Parts: sequence; C-alpha cells; structure tokens
Amino acid sequence: MQLTSLAKILAVSASLAAMPIAASADAAYPARAIKIVVPAPPGGAIDTIARVVGDKLAVSMGQPVIVDNRPGASNNLGTDVLAKSAPDGYTIGIVGGSHNINKFLFRNLGWDPEKSFEPIVYSHEVPLVFAIYPQLPARTLPELVAWMKAHPDEAKVATSGRGSAQEMAAEMFRMASGAPMLLVPYKGSSAAHPDLLAGRTALFIDTISAIQPQVKAGNVRAVAVSTRKRTSSLPDVPTADEQGLKGYDANTNGGFLAPAGTPKAVVAKLNAEINAALKLPDVRSKLEAAGIEVQGGTPQDYAALIKSDLAKWGRVVKEAGIQAE
Repeated sequence: MQLTSLAKILAVSASLAAMPIAASADAAYPARAIKIVVPAPPGGAIDTIARVVGDKLAVSMGQPVIVDNRPGASNNLGTDVLAKSAPDGYTIGIVGGSHNINKFLFRNLGWDPEKSFEPIVYSHEVPLVFAIYPQLPARTLPELVAWMKAHPDEAKVATSGRGSAQEMAAEMFRMASGAPMLLVPYKGSSAAHPDLLAGRTALFIDTISAIQPQVKAGNVRAVAVSTRKRTSSLPDVPTADEQGLKGYDANTNGGFLAPAGTPKAVVAKLNAEINAALKLPDVRSKLEAAGIEVQGGTPQDYAALIKSDLAKWGRVVKEAGIQAE
C-alpha cells in the first residue's frame, strides 16, 4: 500500500512539474527560425503572400522567417511535406484553392485537407476573371453565353490544367449556364495566354493576378468576375451573379496551416501575428496590387471555409464526371 501511494505521489508530482515546462515552452515560442512551406513556384499568389507576411512576422516575432518553395504534383508535394512536418509551430504552410480540390482528384494523397492540419488563418481570396478574345461580339456574360450556344464548335475554353481552379470554375460555369464548351488544358496560366490573345481560344477564366495586365492593356476583354462581390482591382467589371448566374462563386482562396497536433497556444499566437500583419496598410496595398483580396479571422473561421469548399468542389467534380487518378 505504501509503495502504491508513493507511486501515485510521484506520478502526480511529475505531472505537475511538466505543466509549467509546457506552458513555458509555448510562452517562449518562437525560439528559432520559422519556415513557411509554399507548395508552388516563386512568383504566384501564395508565394507573394508568404513573403510579404513572412517579412512582417520576422520583425514582430523576433525570429527569421524562411520561405520554402516545394512545387510539384499539382501542389501536393509541398502540402505532403507540411503534413508530415513536426507539429511544433516551426514549420507552417500556406495553401491555395487546390488544397480543397485535390482530395477529389487523387486517390492516394497521403494527407487529408481537414484531418492532417490545424487551420491558422484564412488569409486571401483571388477572384477569377472571365476574359474573352476581344474580337468576340460579346460585352456581357449573357451575350457570351448566347454566342457560345450559337457557335459550339468555336466555344473553346482554356484552363490551367487538370484539377486547377480555372478548370473547376469553367465546369461550374458550364453547369450554371448550359453553355457548350470544349476545355483546352495548358501547363499553367501564362501558357494559355498566347492562344487567347490570338483567338485560338474564346475564353479563359483566369486569376485576376495573372490576367489583369492583359485586361488593362486591352488585349482581352473582362466580362465578369467569379466572386459574389466585385473586386477592388477591377471595380467596373460586374460579377457573374449580378449577370444572372445566381449563386455562382468560384475563386482560388486559402490560408495558413500548421501540421495536425500543433499546440493550440502556438496556433493562437500565429493567428494573432498573421492577422496583425494582414491589417498593415503596406501589406494590404502590396497584396491588393497583385489582385489578392486580403481576408483574416479565427482558426475556426478558416476551418468552416475549408469544410464548405470541400462540399462545393466535391459536387462540381461529381457532376462534371471527373475521375480521380
């Protein structure tokens, strides 16, 4: 009995001793450099956000912030690296729209968009723009739909490849409008632009960050944006919803994640620091100039968005009959 009591006392003492150490570890975070995994090449939207926000975090958190680009496999390579990193707050990541689409396109990802991560903050939304060959006789979305129905053999729609946000937006457009279309995949957004400018394709629903220079140069005509609200970058271009496609909402959005199991106190600190960075005027101006709509909020807000997007894109993939690899 005495040995049993002694064992209990020692166990309780050990537990109590561990508590301030854990609390102290969280309070001391960060004690070394933080890495942001970007599952895409340099220069894109999520890379831009990681670098702009990372510079501010380095100052506010007092430690270096390193951006680690891990492109490949439809953004799955870098996301897999993040999912398998130590859940200690020293490796976090930022993801885009493919994060909530790839679950339905690949059978063996090795990670789950909800279960494998701790949401930190919903950081951004990048609207898509319905950009058409400027010689087409259409200046509104209804006129474009009418033209496509009258010219089904010419209704070629560019995409940025299988499973891209651009392809999903086009499939959603097909379902909502009934317009016939032939999807033409390219290896990325910039690869699709020459054929659109030459009229070899009629439409490309591209990210505003990629297509905005062509719109402003008059090389393509913007007839709609894909989000529920107009974008600050092209405020005169009406939404698809405004033009009759009620409820149409397609964009590439995302935010910062940590590996599952990252301590809640660490997630809360990262959430507060990133939210503060996103509110800074110079951060907002840099991101908005790149066609990125700045967001923010709680980890719970971002978790709810991920769940909602998974339901939306799951329906699109199923109704479009896209088969997972």
